[in-house]
Amino acid sequence: MEAAGSAGSKSCKAAAPHPLSKDVLGFEDDDEDDDLEVFSKQYWTMSPGNTWPGSCTKRKELRIQTTCDQRQRSCSRGRTDKDASFTDASSFSISMQTSPSSMINQHTLEDEPDSKDIFVTVDDPENHVTAIETFVTYRITTKTTRSEFDSCEYEVRRRYQDFLWLKDKLEEAHSTLIVPPLPEKFVMRGMVERFNEDFVATRQKALHKFLNRIADHPTLSFNEDFKIFLTVQDFASHKKLGPGFISKMGETVRAVASTVRSVKNRPDEFTAMGDYVDIFRQKMGTLDKISQRILKELREHLAEMKEYGPIYTQWSESEQELAEPLKGVASSIENCCKAIEGLTMGLTEDLLPALHEYVLCAETLKSVLKRRDLIQANYESRVDALTNKKADREMLEHSDLSFTFGAFLGKNTVEMKQQKQQKIDREIEELQADIGRLEDKVECANSDLKADWERWSNNMRSDLQSAFQNAAENNIHYFERCLATWESFLAFQQTEIKADKNGKEST
Repeated sequence: MEAAGSAGSKSCKAAAPHPLSKDVLGFEDDDEDDDLEVFSKQYWTMSPGNTWPGSCTKRKELRIQTTCDQRQRSCSRGRTDKDASFTDASSFSISMQTSPSSMINQHTLEDEPDSKDIFVTVDDPENHVTAIETFVTYRITTKTTRSEFDSCEYEVRRRYQDFLWLKDKLEEAHSTLIVPPLPEKFVMRGMVERFNEDFVATRQKALHKFLNRIADHPTLSFNEDFKIFLTVQDFASHKKLGPGFISKMGETVRAVASTVRSVKNRPDEFTAMGDYVDIFRQKMGTLDKISQRILKELREHLAEMKEYGPIYTQWSESEQELAEPLKGVASSIENCCKAIEGLTMGLTEDLLPALHEYVLCAETLKSVLKRRDLIQANYESRVDALTNKKADREMLEHSDLSFTFGAFLGKNTVEMKQQKQQKIDREIEELQADIGRLEDKVECANSDLKADWERWSNNMRSDLQSAFQNAAENNIHYFERCLATWESFLAFQQTEIKADKNGKEST
């Protein structure tokens, strides 16, 4: 129903063309994007104090802020009717005058067809020390124009355990959707590492990506628990309303017991998915380990280079005739150190996070496939039970109850047979109802997983392609900078040698 409502709102917004739309302005097809950009910029700057928002992301955030201001002004005038919200574009017509700063103008200037309507930021880690424990919380700022939110901006603080709660809730509600992975609970080198600044900063970025992955998801972003996570201030009391520890343990035991069943007729496409995930997990794990080792070696090399350069500087103080070349070598080594720092920064900020995220994604995919198999296994077990019950019913029709224990006690065999038949019939009806329900559940699980798998595959390829491209550019920049440094040093030395040679010849 939520997806249907979302689709309905989009169709409403597309009902009437906007005053700055391409059709109304009448641009030519070949240059309509450039013409629209120029015209929109001129139209925007016609009003005093307005500046062109620039990039698409900035225009989106500015649209969110504009909607917030408009909603606040609307509330101050006592207008609380949601139908009069500025987010409803259907109330605007071509003849209606709209200011350049209105949300509708910004909406039509978006580069992407599906405008993002929720922005989440994770920042400002803060240590908390209590008598029982020490932990870190992160500030979560949310800006949105969705009508189901009471406000357009929220700010809450959450700890890592709260993120785990959200992930569990999403997997419970959408068992065959690919919920983004969370960073590991803590590093294995020791609990003290949890409060290391680098570790906290890395976790903050991972948590930021986790929430934005959910916010970009067409189904997970509309989950009620996700909304609660982003908006509720007293979150600890809300978490207590969930199932208790004993209930969770019971569910875990039942899930483990159910996984023992094997799936008889798994579709080939899901078998292929499982094989792909196994290979993907192996390759990503190997790339992650090698990249971590390369980063470690680069840092060790950088530390040695930083010790290497000053030696030439000290040497130049005692060698007057070699002072300039020695200082040049020291300066070149210093520039190379800066280039290595840029290369290591690129690895830590771009390539390694992407590789490690998809190492964790592989584990998530295995869990999703297991949950899908569990649904099918439950369906197949009910089908087998129904087959057995029908066989029992057929055997009962041709059986003789004269030598049963009830017959020896004087019970009527005809009545006994009727009672057993009625009992089996009731069980067959219940099984048929369960089979119908589980069959629908299997179909939904299969369609959800296939759609989410395609979406995940596209995102994965885009993310890794971007990470590899950035890594290549960082390596090129590193080698170009080092090459330029040493070429400059050589050119200077050759000039000095020629000058000395000419001086000697002239004398």
